[in-house]
Amino acid sequence: MAAPAGAGAVIAAPDSRRWLWSVLAAALGLLTAGVSALEVYTPKEIFVANGTQGKLTCKFKSTSTTGGLTSVSWSFQPEGADTTVSFFHYSQGQVYLGNYPPFKDRISWAGDLDKKDASINIENMQFIHNGTYICDVKNPPDIVVQPGHIRLYVVEKENLPVFPVWVVVGIVTAVVLGLTLLISMILAVLYRRKNSKRDYTGCSTSESLSPVKQAPRKSPSDTEGLVKSLPSGSHQMHHCVALTTGPVPSVDVGVAELHRTPGYTLRTQVVRAPG
Repeated sequence: MAAPAGAGAVIAAPDSRRWLWSVLAAALGLLTAGVSALEVYTPKEIFVANGTQGKLTCKFKSTSTTGGLTSVSWSFQPEGADTTVSFFHYSQGQVYLGNYPPFKDRISWAGDLDKKDASINIENMQFIHNGTYICDVKNPPDIVVQPGHIRLYVVEKENLPVFPVWVVVGIVTAVVLGLTLLISMILAVLYRRKNSKRDYTGCSTSESLSPVKQAPRKSPSDTEGLVKSLPSGSHQMHHCVALTTGPVPSVDVGVAELHRTPGYTLRTQVVRAPG
C-alpha cells in the first residue's frame, strides 16, 4: 500500500532540520576552534629583464603552525585574458607542476613554509610571461581572506627601471623630512636669538664697571683730542651703558682708568644725575 503524499512531506521535514542543525554545529565548531584570517603579502608589480630569472615573492601570516595540511598554489592570468591557469602546487615538501607549456621546466620552489614564505622562481622569462600571478596559501584551520596578486612585466634590459617605485618614494619622503627638520632648526635658532635680545638688561660679567672716581667735565674738543692722541691698534675700549627707566633729565659722562701704557683700557660710564 503506497504511503500518502502528505506523509512523505512529514518524514522529509525532520531530515531537513537535522541537516540544518549539522551545518550550524559545524560553523559553531569552526568559531570555537580559534579560526582566524590568513593574510598573504605580495608586491603589486615587478619588472623582469627578458631572458633572466624572475622571483615571485609571496609571504603569509597565520596564527596556526604550518604542517602537513599547509599548501601553496600559484596560478597565472595571461595579459589580456579573463581566465587563470594553475601551474604550480606545493604540499608536504613535494612540488607538483602543471602542464601549461609556457612554464615547462622553468619553475622552482624558493620558499620556506616554516618562515611563512611561499615564493617561487621562474627561469628564462619571456614576453609571453607578462600577466598577473596569483599566490594562494592554505593553512587550516585559518581561512584565506584574499590571495596575493602580482602584476609582472617582462621588458628589455635597457628598459628596466633604474629605481623601483618604493625606492623613489622613500627618497622623496626622506628629502621632505630633512627639509622640514632643517627649517625647524633655523626657526628655533632665530627665535632664541630674538628672545635673548629682549632679555638683555646691561653689561655682561666681563664688562662690569669697576668703582672709579668721576672725572671732571671736559669739553667735547678736549675729549676728542684725548682719544685721537691714543696709539692706534694698541688699546681696547669697553663701552657699557647702565640702563635706566623713566625720563632722564640730564646725564654726566665721566672718563676713568685712562693709562698711557700698552694694553690700557678706556672705560666710559653713563650715570643718571640726581633729581
